[in-house]
Amino acid sequence: MQATSIVGTADDESAQGPVKGYRATRSASATRTDTSIHETPQSISVVTKDAVEDLSATRLQDALDYAGGVGRANNFGGQGLTTFTVRSFTTGEFYRNGFPINRGYPNMPDANTIERLEVLRGPATMLYGRGDPGGTFNVVSKQPLAERSVTLGSQLDSQGMRRGTLDASGPLDDEGRLAYRLNVVGEGGDTFRDHVQTERYGVTPVLSWQVNDDTRVVFEGDFMRNNHPLDRGVTHYPGQIGTASRSTFFGEKDAGKLHNDNNMAQVRFEHFINENWTLGGGVQWLDGSLAGNAVEANGIGTDGRTLGRNFNDRKLEWTDRDGQLNLTGHFSTAGLEHTLLTGIEVENYDYKSIIQRSSGAVTAYPIDIFDPVYGQARPALTRTPTHDKENLKTYSAFVQDQVALTDRLKVLAGARFERFEHDYDTYVAGGRDWSKADNAVTPRVGFTYDLTETVAVYADAARSFKPNTGASRPITGTVASNGFEPEKGKSVELGIKWEALDRQLSVDAAVYQIEKRNVLTTDPVDNTYSVAAGQVRSRGLDINVAGNLTPEWRVIGGYAYVDAEVTKDNTLKSGTRLLNIPRNSLSLLNVYEFQDGSLKGLGLGAGARYVDERAGQTANSGFSMAAYTVFDLLGYYKVNEHVRLNLDVKNLFNRDYEEGAFGNVYAYPGAPRTVQVGIAYTL
Repeated sequence: MQATSIVGTADDESAQGPVKGYRATRSASATRTDTSIHETPQSISVVTKDAVEDLSATRLQDALDYAGGVGRANNFGGQGLTTFTVRSFTTGEFYRNGFPINRGYPNMPDANTIERLEVLRGPATMLYGRGDPGGTFNVVSKQPLAERSVTLGSQLDSQGMRRGTLDASGPLDDEGRLAYRLNVVGEGGDTFRDHVQTERYGVTPVLSWQVNDDTRVVFEGDFMRNNHPLDRGVTHYPGQIGTASRSTFFGEKDAGKLHNDNNMAQVRFEHFINENWTLGGGVQWLDGSLAGNAVEANGIGTDGRTLGRNFNDRKLEWTDRDGQLNLTGHFSTAGLEHTLLTGIEVENYDYKSIIQRSSGAVTAYPIDIFDPVYGQARPALTRTPTHDKENLKTYSAFVQDQVALTDRLKVLAGARFERFEHDYDTYVAGGRDWSKADNAVTPRVGFTYDLTETVAVYADAARSFKPNTGASRPITGTVASNGFEPEKGKSVELGIKWEALDRQLSVDAAVYQIEKRNVLTTDPVDNTYSVAAGQVRSRGLDINVAGNLTPEWRVIGGYAYVDAEVTKDNTLKSGTRLLNIPRNSLSLLNVYEFQDGSLKGLGLGAGARYVDERAGQTANSGFSMAAYTVFDLLGYYKVNEHVRLNLDVKNLFNRDYEEGAFGNVYAYPGAPRTVQVGIAYTL
């Protein structure tokens, strides 16, 4: 079997290539093989480049708003990769072309670099290793094109954002064996938050080399800096007499920005051994830092409105090295067709941090949350609560087999063996070093059965694990502490997939139950420590749609019902709601593009997002975030093959809402009504 060309086309979809419209038919994220989504026993949503472009998205989180059942959680004060909620669990499991990019405090991938964004619901540990059982995201980045193309873009919005982009691609030699892609972004300006200005710069080069007919090598980099004040949002302390306006910033104008630098380099290869066997894999290097000054809250005063604060300085650094090698084979035994995948992976992650703070007293460095006066003298840094280093090594091997038992019945089965070695050292007086090494086996099995040519039912069962962080109570008679047992999850999922309207629209539905144990809870012997003895459970329903209702009308969205609660804990009551999890959520984007006549090239769209009430903390009592509905309008006009204009109105009715909570007291407000305009010019 000879290698394919270095690029795919929208008319000849591959699992890593472009998608025409909103409906993807193939994916490699859930199996690491180029497999039909219809035949994959797992709930998968793909947000395509066309959907990202229609939404005029600038960040990955903008694209996920209409992915179905994906909610926002901690945005890390505007610094980097937002965590999300999927099937009731908070997850930051982000991958780029199958490699982990969620180590340390990574920047949010820029929308200008995304070819497709794939959401896997349920555990993906069998293929990707340690992770949360709710869901995993895989970004498939833009790859070199066979024909020369250069697109310049610019976006402005009513909050003060200014953005410019470049997307250039094409062959570098006459034979087309060497090709490149270069994405550049520069962004900055004001935000809806008072005194919060942001800057963002990124360069993403990709070089694809077809060495010969059987071997392809891809070199890819992503180098980004994000400069942004630490902005946790608004506070909800017990005893607080109200909530500040969504624009109020509790920091200081002259505290400066945190500087988040992230550098990534990937080298990936694919070699066709023969017509049945393919060897692939690669290496990835990540290096990043987060450094600068910030202001954070200490607590609320007795008057219910005076916020105590601390000034702080931090320097966080991380490096991650990851290597993968996979062998894929297609063969027949006893009349059964197999797609066999085997692989190994090695990862080495280093992290170190130092954070210094001023006084933590509730009365220190005060500010009125309803009438803030800025410009106070900076207090002295008197504490060093964080000064540590960490190393996590993992060694993994996995095997997976996809078997066609009949023309209608297909089975997928696999297992991963993973060993991790986790070491932590602290330099804080009274702190405790710890280490933990353990082995984990995470199996998965799934079945798909075609009821008709367009309707399939499936079942899937899988397990997950994720190392816990922290030191246990000292061993009796010693000063030594151990690490905790890892979190372990198990999931069962039943679903149906329907290719409707002459296979132009995908409609999927699934019911599931996920249980997670070894969740950290208070040590019953000494409440200053924790034990890995807690348990949580989630069950629910997902319904997702993507594709075309007519040649002019395309849609994407989904509904999720989630029943999630604590089932065992040493302090929390059974039935306690989990942080940031709505019982019901719904999103739907409709876009209509005129195909002929005087309005040809005009696209008009409307989107709606509903999110139910959510707990602001996982606690016996605590604050809640109210339900909300947000409407978005979008419009674009393709003047000709070179020029595209867009005009969008986000949060049309200026709904005041909170999109996610963090740290038991913070909630980050959603943006008010925002008008965004842009132009893209293709040379």
